[in-house]
This record gives sequence, structure tokens and C-alpha cells, in this order.
Amino acid sequence: MADAFRAASDFEYFERQALRRGVPLRRTDQSDRIGAGLSWVSTVKLRGRQRELNSVISAFDPHESYEIRTDAGGVVCFTTVELIALSRTRTRMVIGMDLRPDSLPGRLFVQSLKFAKSNLTRRFKSRARLFATDVEARASV
Repeated sequence: MADAFRAASDFEYFERQALRRGVPLRRTDQSDRIGAGLSWVSTVKLRGRQRELNSVISAFDPHESYEIRTDAGGVVCFTTVELIALSRTRTRMVIGMDLRPDSLPGRLFVQSLKFAKSNLTRRFKSRARLFATDVEARASV
């Protein structure tokens, strides 16, 4: 499980992947250790508009879970990644995302997402599956 968590929390690897895909990403903290407080700023096109994303690791439990809080112009997104040991060689990964509006434009944005919920859920599950497969491949190396 330690190898799986190490791969699932390799934030430098995720930074490199984002930069390779053309996502402008900049680390904003000065820490050289992995844990709560790591933060990034990025600008992405989301639902037809350029939005600035400010992300910070708000909770970090070594070898078990972490939570990333992302502020995106009126919406706060909490992403959690939790690993559960099933046996010595099997680990379950649980990924969750919670969107909370904190302004009127944020409420309108979240309401518009509700109309496309089934499509967004399918895409989220597909991306989570890809993430888990990538973590598994890097953990077994």
C-alpha cells in the first residue's frame, strides 16, 4: 500500500503531466516536503471561459488519504483520494469530488452542471479509472 500511496501522491509527476498537456501550472508554496500546504495556481478553459484555479492540499494523512481544495471563481471543489489496504498486494482507491458554490455566479455554474450530471459522472469515472491504472503501473515498477 505504501508504494500505491507514493504513486498516488507524486505531485511533481502530476505537475510534469499538466505541463506536457499545455496546462499552465505554477507551484505557489515554498515547501520541499509533501503534505498539507502544497499549493498551485493554474488557468484553464472551463465551460467556455478562462478560469483561474487555486489549489491547496488541505488535508494529508500519510499512507492513507489526502484532500485538495480548489477555488475556481465562485466554486470550491474538494477532491479526496483515499487508499484502503485490502490485502498485502491489493489496495482500493476511492476518489471523490464535491463542488460547493460560494457566490451567485457559482450557484449558476453548479446548477448548469447538474443538467449534464450523467455525462460528467461518466467522464469522471473514466478519468478516475485512468488515474488508478496509472498509479497501479507506477507503483508496481
